[in-house]
Order: sequence, then structure tokens, then C-alpha cells
Amino acid sequence: MLKIRILVMSLAVLPWAAAAQAPAAPDSREARLTYADMVALADTAELVLRAEIKRQIELEPERAAGVAPGFVRLFIEADTLALIAGSSGVGAQLRYLVDVPLDTRGKVPKLRKQHLLLFARAVPGRPGELQLVSESAQLAYSPELEARLRPVLSALAASDSPPVVTGISDALSVPGNLANESETQIFLKTEAGAPVSITVLRRPGRSPAWGVSWGEIIDQSARPPAPETIEWYRLACALPPRLPDEANLSNDGAARAQAARDYALVMGELGPCARTL
Repeated sequence: MLKIRILVMSLAVLPWAAAAQAPAAPDSREARLTYADMVALADTAELVLRAEIKRQIELEPERAAGVAPGFVRLFIEADTLALIAGSSGVGAQLRYLVDVPLDTRGKVPKLRKQHLLLFARAVPGRPGELQLVSESAQLAYSPELEARLRPVLSALAASDSPPVVTGISDALSVPGNLANESETQIFLKTEAGAPVSITVLRRPGRSPAWGVSWGEIIDQSARPPAPETIEWYRLACALPPRLPDEANLSNDGAARAQAARDYALVMGELGPCARTL
């Protein structure tokens, strides 16, 4: 009966099982997690919790389709130690599936009693069963990692947390009355349709200035987002590296070139969206 139940979970609870890449077991990668790594995991998780593994069962190969070479799929039973963040309840005992790498001897690692940080969703109609949000959503727990994560969770849960940016809608650059004077406006697409825009101002004798307006009113005094904030993440980790030609509405060649330069300025100052996962 247990084997049948595990097979059902492998189909319903692990939608990323067929991916070529499988998650690493808890190890030193947690110390290398970037801000973007943490936001990417937390942003899609209904539940972030600390758990202790009580039991692991290796699934037979025929019941673990899509496992990458050198990895094994495990059915995990764990105890909930703490709910760190969550939009739904969680029981004292948990069950989920995860792919972990074999050890240096080619053996299945022993995970019992390990404390883990899980980013997951509850499985509807199956109390106690979880679905990890990605192939990297099981991490080794440490107080240091939790301390880094909590500000991210608070910022995501805030009522004024910025919307999810999905791309660029339009961009337009207009020259000013003076030489080397211009204003470029870049309008962004968001998941919920909320208005977001970037304005780049160039004035003679001054360095270019740009900022982000998180609303319908375009604020000419808006400033760039601070590094390692949700505002920064929404831009640096979602926008394309170059301004798409189809989004550039300027008909004049010089204006189109200016819009492209201003967009490059913004992306350069945002910096790379560094990830390790």
C-alpha cells in the first residue's frame, strides 16, 4: 500500500520531476545563496518552514521518471519544527518528494535528523503533503540563513510590496529644448497590470538621473531602487538585457538610439541579478 501511495505522490506532487536538473542535497551552497536566490524561492512559496527529517524511502527507478543521472528520488517524512511564513496551515508531520545526489561512493545519503528549510505549497485535499516550489527548494537550515531570509519574507508580505514585473511595454525618448537635454520614459508590464515606469532625465552639465514610479503618477523625483531590495529584484531579475526594438516607439533614429542608451544606463546601474541556484 505504501508503494502505491508513493507512486501517486510522485505524479501529483513533483511537477518538475522530468527536468534534467535535480536539486542538490543540503550542503554548503546555502552559504553562497544570493539575495535573488532567496526572493525567487520565497516569492512562489505558500509555506516556508523548518523541518526535521524522520524517515526517507528511496523510490524504485520505474516510479521516479526523469531523475537526473547521479541522483535519487526520495519520499520524505518529516516533523514540522517551525512555520516561518505561510498563507495556509501546516500539520505537525509532513510528507514530500525530493531528488538528492548520491554521495561520493554512489550511495543514497542518510538525511534522517537533518534540519531543513523548505519552500513549498500545500497539496489540496491531502493534509500533510507538500509540493516543493522548485528543484532547489530544500535547503540545509541554519540560524544565519533564517536571519537573512526573514527580511525578504517581510518585504514580500508588505502591503506596498512592488508588483511582479514581466517585461517592457513601451519606451519613448523626447529631446529637450537645450542641447544634450532629453527625457526617456519606459513603461513596464506587470503580472497584475499595475502601472510601473522608469524615467531617465538628461540635463546639460549634469549626470543622467533616473528613477522608478510604482504607480500611475510618474514622479520626476523618483530614485533608483536600493540594491538587494524587492524593488531592485523586480527590475534587475526580470527586465531584458537590451531594450526590445518593438517596444521603442520613437520614429526618429536619434530618439530611438537615445532610448536604447538610457535603458542600457538603467540596466548597468541595476547590475546583474546574481544567482547560484
